[in-house]
Amino acid sequence: MYRIIANMDRAWKRRILLLADLLVMVVSLRLATILRMGSMGAATPTRGWWLLCAVLVASGLVLVLALDIHKIKLNAFGGRSLANLGALAVFSGYVGALANGVFHLGVARMVPVIYALVLFGLLAALHLGAREGLRWLRARNFKATPVAIFGAGAAGIQLLSALRESREIRPVAIVDDKSGLHGMVISGLTVQAPAVLDRLVAKGRVRRVLLAVPSASRARQAEIVAGLGHLGCEIQTLPGYSNLIESGGLVESLRPVLMEDLLPRPGVDIDLPAITQAYRGRVVLVTGAGGSIGGELCRQVLGARPKRLVLLEMSEPALYAIDREIRKLAPDGVEVATVLGSVTDRGLLARVMRDQGVDLVLHAAAYKHVPLIEEHVLEGVRNNVLGTRCLAEAALAAGVERFILVSTDKAVRPTNIMGATKRLAELVIQDLQTRSAKTRFAMVRFGNVLGSSGSVIPLFREQIANGGPVTLTHPEVTRYFMTIPEASRLVLLAGSFATGGDVFVLDMGKPVRIADMARRLIELSGLTVRDAKNPQGDIEIVTTGMRPGEKLYEELLIDADILPTPHEKILRASEGSLSEIEMAEALRGLERAVRDGNADAARRLVARWVKGYHRADYGVVA
Repeated sequence: MYRIIANMDRAWKRRILLLADLLVMVVSLRLATILRMGSMGAATPTRGWWLLCAVLVASGLVLVLALDIHKIKLNAFGGRSLANLGALAVFSGYVGALANGVFHLGVARMVPVIYALVLFGLLAALHLGAREGLRWLRARNFKATPVAIFGAGAAGIQLLSALRESREIRPVAIVDDKSGLHGMVISGLTVQAPAVLDRLVAKGRVRRVLLAVPSASRARQAEIVAGLGHLGCEIQTLPGYSNLIESGGLVESLRPVLMEDLLPRPGVDIDLPAITQAYRGRVVLVTGAGGSIGGELCRQVLGARPKRLVLLEMSEPALYAIDREIRKLAPDGVEVATVLGSVTDRGLLARVMRDQGVDLVLHAAAYKHVPLIEEHVLEGVRNNVLGTRCLAEAALAAGVERFILVSTDKAVRPTNIMGATKRLAELVIQDLQTRSAKTRFAMVRFGNVLGSSGSVIPLFREQIANGGPVTLTHPEVTRYFMTIPEASRLVLLAGSFATGGDVFVLDMGKPVRIADMARRLIELSGLTVRDAKNPQGDIEIVTTGMRPGEKLYEELLIDADILPTPHEKILRASEGSLSEIEMAEALRGLERAVRDGNADAARRLVARWVKGYHRADYGVVA
C-alpha cells in the first residue's frame, strides 16, 4: 500500500487531498448545525442550508488553492501547516457568516462560528491522521531498525525529528538520566528512565541506541556508553556541535544514506502476489542464509508465511546471527530450522532434503570476492561449481519442486575465476534441467548489490568515516547496481515464473560509473570532494589501478535473445548450454583438478568450457 501511495503522481495526491478537504467542509457544516440545534431532527437541511453549503464549498476551493493547503506535504505536516488550516477555517467561517447575512439564508447565526471551530478540528485530524498512517505503512514496508535515543535535550529532540522521516531507522523510545525530564512527551514519545532499555532490548523492540548528548564531556559520554554496554546492542554517539557544523548540520549528519539514493533510476517494484502464492505453506531451503542476499531472502520469504524455513550456512557465527534474527521475525506457525554445513557435503544435503521435506531451494551460497577467488582457484571451483552440482542433484533426487540459483553479471564473458565458476554453476543447472521430470531449475542473474558484504559501498563508507581517501581501481569502471531488497525479490519472483532452465535478469537501467557513485556518497554524507577544482574539500578520490580479473564494465546477457515475463522489468534470457557429455567431461576434469590440488589445470578447464572467458590481469582487459 505504501509503495502505491509513494509512487502515485503528485498531482493526483493533491487532487485527492483537495477533495478530502472539501468533503470535510460539508461534514463540518452538518455537525455545526446539529450542535447548534441540539438534535438531528431539528437540524434537517433547508434550502438555505444547501445554498450556504454550496457557498462554503466554492469559497473553500478558492481558499484551499490560495493558501496552498492541498500542497502541504503530509510527512512534513507541522506547526506552520496547522496555522494555514486555522486561517482556512477562520476565513471560511467569515464567508459563511457573511453569505448567511447578506442573502438571508435563514441559518442560525452561530452556525458559521461553530462551523469554523469544527472545520479546524476535523482538518487537523485528517492531516495528522494521514501523516501518522503513512508513517505506519512505511514502517511496515521498509522494516526499519528500531532505535532508542539517549538524551532528551535539544540534540535529542532534533535527532528524533530528523529520524521520523528515515526509512532505515525508526525511533521507538527516548530516555534520559535526568529525572526532571521523565514523563515529558516529545513527538509522541514519552521520555523514560534509561532502565527501560533493558526490557526493550531483551524483547527485540530496540536494536540500537543513539547517544544524543553532544555537549557532554568525553569522559561523561564514555561513562554513559559504559553504563549501556551490558545491553548487547549497537551504540552510536552523536558528534559534537563543532563537527556537526563543519559537516553541514544535524540533519545532514544523521540522515542515513539510503541505498536507493545512490541509484540513478527509480526502484523496481517487484512485490507481486505471485511471490506469496509460490511460497505460502511450503518448506523453503535457503543456502548461504547468513550472507547479505541469503539473509534478505530469509526475511522476504517469511512475509509469504511458509510452512518451514530451513537455513543452511557453513559459517557458525553467521548462522547463529541469522537464526536469532529470523526466529524473532517469524510469524506464528512458521517453523525455523538451521543446518550448519557446506553445500559440498552430499550426505548432509540428502538428509536435509529428506528430513525437512524441502519443496523449494534458493541457492545463495557462493564465494563471490573476485581478488580472493583469483588467489584460491580450487576453493572457488569446489564451492561454486561442485557445491552447486551436489545441491542440485540432491534436490533432483528428492523431487524438489523448484531450484533457483543466485548468479551474477560477472558470469557473462568472465575475466575472472569467480565469474567463470558462476557461469559453470549456471551450466550445471541448465544441464540438470534436461533430465528433470519434476524439478524446475532456474537462475537469476543481477549486477552489484548495494550494501552487500564486500561491495564498494561499505568500503566507501568506511573510508569516508576515516577521513578518506576514497579509492577507485579505475576512473571509468562501470557497474550495474540494485538494492538488496530488489535482488532478493527478483530471486523469489523467479521461483514463481520458472518453467525450467530459465535465466532471469532485471532491467537495471544504464550502468553506473563507480567514480560518480563515490562522489555522490561523499556528498550525501554532508561532505565535499577534494580535487583540483576544490582543493579545500573534505575527501579525496584516488585511483589505485585495476585488480586481477577485474573488468571495466559488466554485461548481463551472453546472447541477445531475450523473452518477456509477466513483469515488465524482468526479462528471461535464452542462452546456449553444454551437452550432457560435455558437462560430464568438464565436471570430471574439475573434480580431478581439485582432488590433485592443480590450480593451473582448473584454469585451463575453465578457459575450455566457459564461453567468452578471458583472464584480465592488473588493468589489461582482453
